[in-house]
Amino acid sequence: MFDVASSEVILLGVVALLVIPPKDLPKAMRIAGQWVGRVRGVANQFRSGFDNMVREAELQEMEKKWAAENARIMREHPPEPVQMLPMADTPAALPHDAHDGDAPPVMVAPPNVHGAPPVALPGDAEPKAHP
Repeated sequence: MFDVASSEVILLGVVALLVIPPKDLPKAMRIAGQWVGRVRGVANQFRSGFDNMVREAELQEMEKKWAAENARIMREHPPEPVQMLPMADTPAALPHDAHDGDAPPVMVAPPNVHGAPPVALPGDAEPKAHP
């Protein structure tokens, strides 16, 4: 931002030695360092604010592009209508009739899970342990 060459810094040091007495030079250097720190802080804050504005503008631009691309894809490939399945408690929802001999097997016992506690099945006197 501000370009200061080494020759300019040396010139400022020589002028400071001539103008400021040696006993006040440490105090003057401390004050100059504080001012330089403040200027750098303001410059960094300005730069970060500017970077945030640029980032937000780029994000808005990308969101517009993504929305346009999404709309194009949806136009080219419309979603297929979802077929609603019948309710499970209606007879039409069953895959086969109950009297059909080729009906899929019905699970009568819970699956074997390693380390599961014993489960009491309907009609059993004692709970059965899983192997």
